[in-house]
Amino acid sequence: MTSHIAMFSIAAHGHVNPSLEVIRELVARGHRVTYAIPPAFAEKVAETGAEPKLWRSTLPGPDADPEAWGSTLLDNVEPFLDDAIQALPQLIEAYEGDEPDLVLHDTASYPARVLAHRWGVKAVTLSPHMVAWDGYEEEVAEPMWAEPKKTERGKAYYARFQAWLDENGIDLDPDSFGGRPDRSLVLIPKALQWNADRVDENRYTFVGACQGDRAAQGDWHRPADAEKVLLVSLGSAFTKQPDFYRECVKAFGDLPGWHMVLQVGRHVDAAELGEIPANVEVRDWVPQLAILKQADAFITHAGAGGSQEGLATATPMVAVPQAADQFGNADVLQTLGVARHVPMDEATAETLREAVLSLVDDPEVARRLKEIQEGMAGEGGTRRAADLIEAELQ
Repeated sequence: MTSHIAMFSIAAHGHVNPSLEVIRELVARGHRVTYAIPPAFAEKVAETGAEPKLWRSTLPGPDADPEAWGSTLLDNVEPFLDDAIQALPQLIEAYEGDEPDLVLHDTASYPARVLAHRWGVKAVTLSPHMVAWDGYEEEVAEPMWAEPKKTERGKAYYARFQAWLDENGIDLDPDSFGGRPDRSLVLIPKALQWNADRVDENRYTFVGACQGDRAAQGDWHRPADAEKVLLVSLGSAFTKQPDFYRECVKAFGDLPGWHMVLQVGRHVDAAELGEIPANVEVRDWVPQLAILKQADAFITHAGAGGSQEGLATATPMVAVPQAADQFGNADVLQTLGVARHVPMDEATAETLREAVLSLVDDPEVARRLKEIQEGMAGEGGTRRAADLIEAELQ
């Protein structure tokens, strides 16, 4: 039986990319899939066979300057609520007379859960990052929100969020609405989840990385004289870090036997980095997975995508987190014994070089990576995710 499944996300690489293979698989199984997304990702979504349903977002775009997101917790969360409130009427209109049988949505898509309630259908979250465990509220959320909640601005944010939920008939407070989905498929390996033993498995199912064929992103060939390859990437959002890249060049430029691929994003010009040694390749974008399959080490911001690609390819990592869940991921990777967490303000040439060299030659690190890689292979990935989504349609 084919069904109409509607997916909802925001225009951010880290929120769209993890679920694309799941969408492609559902289309291949004969379902009609619509995907509500701002125009910046319409083409990427259409390539999966899903029909883009376009809406206008007020969030900073995928290539926006990281500073557009602000620096405080309220700076970070207010834009999502503002965007949800203005997006909901657009989405109601887009789906008028074309209501789906099931709603899938990214964790950042607040309107999706409201729409599912409105249409009387189930909603399943596709989480591209770690999820809440039993005790998360007391250990993380409450301490983090203690100060902001006392301010006028914080109180106004919560009141506005609650009013929006109330007027849409949602019988939840903002914390439960955002942090406790009824059903969630977690698109990261269980190894990356903080306090995995305390996650409610009736609500959350870990299906692991849903990586497909990335041939369309291009290939990469290891230089013939490279004994060791290092990839440096801070992902797609927090890349405006010329000082950090200069330290990387200082650490690995001219290091005998090493070849470094340095992804600097769109906000840094290679000219800002000074003289580039012959063994350093500076790019604004790279086919990350293709390089990691051949790399010996990875300096990463420890976003969920990069972290799991490092684990899937058994590549030792130096984690230099920039924002959000990356700090937690960096700690998890270090605890697993496959990475070193280096805070940004300590990321000097000496520290980075020492961290990379110590990991690359450690047989215990290699053994742990192999073990995790084998465990991830058994999580089921794309096929299992699609099976579980179809089960929700029964």
